[in-house]
Amino acid sequence: MRIGWQLHGDGARITPGEVVAPDERLSWPRTVGIGLQHIVAMFGATFLVPILTGFDPATTLFFSALGTITFLLITGNKLPSYLGSSFAFIAPILAATASGGQSVAIGGILATGVLLALVGVVVHFAGPRWIQVAMPPVVTGVIVALIGLNLAPVAWGTCDESGACSGFQSSPVTAVVTLASIILIQVLFRGLIGRLAILLGVAVGYAFAAVRGEVDFSAAEQADWVGLPQFVAPSFDPGVLGLFLPVVLVLIAENVGHVKSVAAMTGRNYDRLTGRALLADGVATTFAGLGGGSGTTTYAENIGVMAASRVYSTAAYWVAAFGALVLSLSPKFGALIATVPQGVLGGATTMLYGMIGILGARIWVQGKVNFSDPVNLTTAAVPLIIGIADYTWTAGDLQFGGIALGTAAALVIYHVMGAIGRWRGTAEA
Repeated sequence: MRIGWQLHGDGARITPGEVVAPDERLSWPRTVGIGLQHIVAMFGATFLVPILTGFDPATTLFFSALGTITFLLITGNKLPSYLGSSFAFIAPILAATASGGQSVAIGGILATGVLLALVGVVVHFAGPRWIQVAMPPVVTGVIVALIGLNLAPVAWGTCDESGACSGFQSSPVTAVVTLASIILIQVLFRGLIGRLAILLGVAVGYAFAAVRGEVDFSAAEQADWVGLPQFVAPSFDPGVLGLFLPVVLVLIAENVGHVKSVAAMTGRNYDRLTGRALLADGVATTFAGLGGGSGTTTYAENIGVMAASRVYSTAAYWVAAFGALVLSLSPKFGALIATVPQGVLGGATTMLYGMIGILGARIWVQGKVNFSDPVNLTTAAVPLIIGIADYTWTAGDLQFGGIALGTAAALVIYHVMGAIGRWRGTAEA
């Protein structure tokens, strides 16, 4: 692997109709500027996951930076991508933490990473075609949708006997201000500002909460300016590992989609790198699971930056990775992020979890899923109810929640109904 880039043109401008390819770069000052844009683009979503799950934000950012470097190395510096926190981990982390503690949740992240890495090795040698056969758009769409919709009660929150509340219920006024800010920013602005609506809306809600006295700065004031993140070792509970299986399927879909998106925007064929991309994300998630970081995935926010700038240079991602690494080494920075109050999170997650659910529907639209076919209709309908209602099933020491059961139902219903339909001659063409 050669880490180097050819200067695109004069390094100062991009000719209309052209893009800066992954193996090219603009001048270093411009490349650094674009790298900083990537940090801003990933910032809100990457930090939102640890805030929601109780993980240390600085630790998550550290492994996010390390994961991005790992991704660039494993893909031969040929595929631009930033690996940030995956929203697909939120539900299983919350469930695992509630039943066994944070260490058990981190063990689930580690197991997810190892399994995804193994899938990457298989795809590298066998090709990605089998993934498309096993997980067509109707299946991947329903898995993504039920993960978002299963989290709806978390956004609303709960109240204990003492009256202490979480989520939206903790401060409805602050939550409404945060949610309204996100909505207005989305409709008032385009480009990078519009894509950062959740981050900026959280900033507005945070300021509003601070004025109302809802923000506690004591931990941030006591934190050091420079220091290592707080690492947490994993532990394993077979009873919760099943919660993380659906996440593997989501990460597969996200990584395959990322490879296809970059190929479409650059005019190059990157199918041969699909296995490496899955392996790289698996290794990055494994690293996170060894030390207490959130699991990682490729980021649509950063694809948006590339599309807007027409710069697909991996050099910008090296800048973003090292910039994030520097930020992660400031405990005060991480502690300040952790001061975001529950009301702000309730407003932001009302939008965020809904968006995850709609992303599943978007996959159906892009895949042109025909819901007049009873196989597709049933594959989507039954798992969604299982996921939204959070069905549970206990088998010995193992307990499976709505996301795991919904994912299993989607795969079984699609393939079994399809096989019976082909046998009986009733399957639609």
